[in-house]
Amino acid sequence: SHVHNHRMGRKVQSLAAALPHLELEAAVQPITRGILRVTLRVRANFRWSDRWHGAVEPWWIWMEDYNQETIYHHESFLLHKKQQHEEHVIGFTIPIHEPLPPQYYIRAISDRWVGCEACLPVSFKHLILPDRHPPHTPLLDIHPVPKQALGDPRYEALYKFDYFNPIQGQAFHVLYHTDKNVLVGAPTGSGKTVIGELAILRMLNRAGRGNAKAVYIAPLKALARERLKDWRRKLGGGLGLSVLELSGDVTPDFGALKRADVLVATPEKWDGITRQWQRREYVRQVRVLIIDEIHLLGEDRGPVLEVIVSRMRYIAEKTGGQPCRVLGLSTALANPRDLADWLGIPPSGVGLYNFHPSVRPIPMEVHIQGYPGKHYCPRMATMNKPTYQAIQQHSPRKPALVFVASRRQTRLTALDLISFCAAEDRPDQWLHMPPDEAEAVAATCKDQALRHTLVFGVGIHHAGLDEHDRTVVEELFEAGKLQVLVCTSTLAWGVNFPAHLVVVKGTEFFDGKQGRYVDFPITDVLQMMGRAGRPQFDDTAVAAVLVHEPKKIFYQKFLYSPFPVESSLREYLHNHISAEVAGGSIKSKQDAVEYLTWTYFFRRLVMNPTYYHLEDPSPEGVQDYLLSLVDAVLTDLEAA
Repeated sequence: SHVHNHRMGRKVQSLAAALPHLELEAAVQPITRGILRVTLRVRANFRWSDRWHGAVEPWWIWMEDYNQETIYHHESFLLHKKQQHEEHVIGFTIPIHEPLPPQYYIRAISDRWVGCEACLPVSFKHLILPDRHPPHTPLLDIHPVPKQALGDPRYEALYKFDYFNPIQGQAFHVLYHTDKNVLVGAPTGSGKTVIGELAILRMLNRAGRGNAKAVYIAPLKALARERLKDWRRKLGGGLGLSVLELSGDVTPDFGALKRADVLVATPEKWDGITRQWQRREYVRQVRVLIIDEIHLLGEDRGPVLEVIVSRMRYIAEKTGGQPCRVLGLSTALANPRDLADWLGIPPSGVGLYNFHPSVRPIPMEVHIQGYPGKHYCPRMATMNKPTYQAIQQHSPRKPALVFVASRRQTRLTALDLISFCAAEDRPDQWLHMPPDEAEAVAATCKDQALRHTLVFGVGIHHAGLDEHDRTVVEELFEAGKLQVLVCTSTLAWGVNFPAHLVVVKGTEFFDGKQGRYVDFPITDVLQMMGRAGRPQFDDTAVAAVLVHEPKKIFYQKFLYSPFPVESSLREYLHNHISAEVAGGSIKSKQDAVEYLTWTYFFRRLVMNPTYYHLEDPSPEGVQDYLLSLVDAVLTDLEAA
């Protein structure tokens, strides 16, 4: 009717439908009182025409305050033709200030089409911010505890040092002379492994050999393997204990499991075994459960960790048998009280040690530098020169680790670093062995890039290397013959290679599932930084974190202050409830609700209700929320 011409009306309608338009939907979750996580869902709502749109439509997405004075986050977004019907999920974090503003706005603006934009108001009216975090455990000025305090020459022989470090010393009495559950939050590199060993030695003193088992849960296979190697030498060789691995690759026979004193397991494997706990006597013999990196509860595999701890406490309660002592080891935490509650540590706080991130045996200085550049690869290339300068400035003669996000990046970064050395006419400044020896070792390697970089004193390390190449690199770096090691993030967890300097080159990696670059979890970045500082050799350590400019403020906030741990069990409840139903632990809806009350998710639900979409945090509101959650899960399982 506006055009007054039927034939042209159709054409105008068709052209109008091709004007780019995005539909936006957002959910906000408070992480702390000053930081919000925003999850934005984007869908294209227009007719794609090759003539007008080509293969890709570029957009800008930003979030601004209600009077349009400050942009808190901005990023470019490319909508590809082949993904036009998919829903795209973009996650980012923004600062928030009290008193709470009424709302912020998210805008999506086309980079090519004038006037094509979408605006979504995000209201904060019903936002409930989490409680303020309690102060950290102070590091007490106490006399160093000598290893003779163990009172057994066999135990003393396990340790090369004469005195426990201040963190181990402060927790020593509770660990070695009581059976209380313990949570220790301390930065990477504070000697938390020894804390786990003290709990195992206490168990041996109490129960003797063969009557009790300790289980060590490592969230990553690489970490489990490292611990297994170390403990087979230490506990196996030194004390004659049987140490067994339980992972996806290895399942020992039943007899070996019954005889084992210490089991090193991945969360998934232990979850599978304990589901049948009524039929497996050796599960009921577990007296100590050590969970390493317990702050990973909030990551993708966190729900499995959450379920196994909850189940071990549930088993002890139901069988009325010997309680299982739980020991949680983590980095410095923002909300240790909730974790302590869930682990059964009393409100008096005996057994809870949560030290500030700055409490490290070796002080560390951190440099965070932001780099502009929309595209990933060119941005990584611009970071190579600053990486070289960081090594020259902070660690000219000492070992340095450079963390990158992919195998390709290890090669490109190593070659660039070598070219900078050559440009200064010092190509072999990082090689600390005779050139003939380097060439002989390089000749035995299969990886072509590694053969080339080794002779310049630069190693590369990633999951694609074969066993021999990996061992060669690890041994040369440990011996100090290679000064620089360029590696992927997995090395931060699996292999204990401290260095004087750590450079985290870029904090994103390409996620094949989502088809785009996503940020490393903050826990991974902390773990990489934690590799800086060698207890025997260094008085100080340096970490340089090179990030994309827009994310600099976020990292400045969280790399210096502890990160709160939330639960991600809600998204994975279907698997776990169906497993408990099959195992016979859950027989009714009430059982399912009771099962949830044992979880960490239940503790955090009341503390940070908006994060879990709980609108009414009163006891009745929580009960209704849990019932409706269980209803929804059971209905889905019935329909499946």
